[in-house]
Amino acid sequence: MFAVVAVALLSVLNSADLQTQGLKALDRQDYRQAEQIFTQLVGNDPKDYTATFNLGLAETGLKNDEKAIQYFKQTLDLSPGLHPAELNLAMLYLRNKRGTEAIPLLESVIKADPGKPKPHQYLAEALASTGRWKEAEPELQWVVQHDPKNAAAQLALGQSLMHQGKLAEAEPVYKQAATLNPAFKSYLLELAVAMIGANRQEAAIPLLSEFPEDPGAREKLGQLYLDGNQPAKAVPEFEAAVQIALTPANRLALATAYLKNNQKDKAAPILKDALAASPDDYDLQMAVGRVFRDQRNSTEAADHFFAAAKLKPDSAEAWSDLAGSCVLAQMYPQALGALEKLHELNAEKPGHFFLRAIVLDKLRQPKPALANYKRFLELSTGQNPDQEFQARQRAKILQHEVNGR
Repeated sequence: MFAVVAVALLSVLNSADLQTQGLKALDRQDYRQAEQIFTQLVGNDPKDYTATFNLGLAETGLKNDEKAIQYFKQTLDLSPGLHPAELNLAMLYLRNKRGTEAIPLLESVIKADPGKPKPHQYLAEALASTGRWKEAEPELQWVVQHDPKNAAAQLALGQSLMHQGKLAEAEPVYKQAATLNPAFKSYLLELAVAMIGANRQEAAIPLLSEFPEDPGAREKLGQLYLDGNQPAKAVPEFEAAVQIALTPANRLALATAYLKNNQKDKAAPILKDALAASPDDYDLQMAVGRVFRDQRNSTEAADHFFAAAKLKPDSAEAWSDLAGSCVLAQMYPQALGALEKLHELNAEKPGHFFLRAIVLDKLRQPKPALANYKRFLELSTGQNPDQEFQARQRAKILQHEVNGR
């Protein structure tokens, strides 16, 4: 009897000694040794929830997340409601983009001890990861109220407001986050993009202007000025973008700005060099064609759309743009050829019948012109009111001509 007690006591002492060694290993972040020790302890007593919890910490440190998750779940099976285990398991779920599973665990932790900011912040992160921005907002409001120097929480609050469309409220919060942590200043760019998407270009401009060394910001700013018919302001933005990081896209944008600013002498060499370097680039030929089309240089535009169509003969977009440019340039046979290609591709839209009708009308072929005007009217049904009005007027006149013959 005494021998059995002695053996049992020795086992307890050895277990306590191993536990101490394991905790020391965790403290010095020697996770491999901690894993070995706590694995032995769990093997000795599978119901020892402190050992399974510490083994979960060791596996977390080794980034063996799936193992860690299993040990923390095992800990909670042995000791339901153990909040350190709930918190660590929730953080692992967050790290592995499993926010939905993290939410109930974090809610339990907060219910037990609502006064700590970090669980509220983690809960907001979990809610945000599932798109529940509105629910994340009050959690983050609570965090920044109790921990006003928490830059990450300020940024997350700004993002929550942004995703809810509260852009005016979001801006000062983003700026506060950047003040607390200058590394977060770049996130103002995502707010600027959101403002552009919400048609608040004027509000986006000062945000973009804060990034003079960022080529993407300069490009976006230049595009805003172009869209706002301010090419003189767009030119220096694109020039700066090209100087910082030259790309085919920003060079083409600079050429567009030059053309709109009546600086054709500066645009011409850029377009020439771009095409010389990549004459077989379909996207470039289309882009250059649109530059000339926007400048109402339909003949030049048609040349580039035709080059693009030759590169991709099955591109309905290229043949469509070619047809439109040829009509504007009064190149009627070429327009009919492009429209025929669209017919072969089974890619005709209502507007293509309208274009064909115009061409046939111009070529004094009233009967087929009338048929195409009528077909356009059948298909358009209010989608293109201006063209429909024109088609009806011409159809009446052509009907008289056809009947009179």
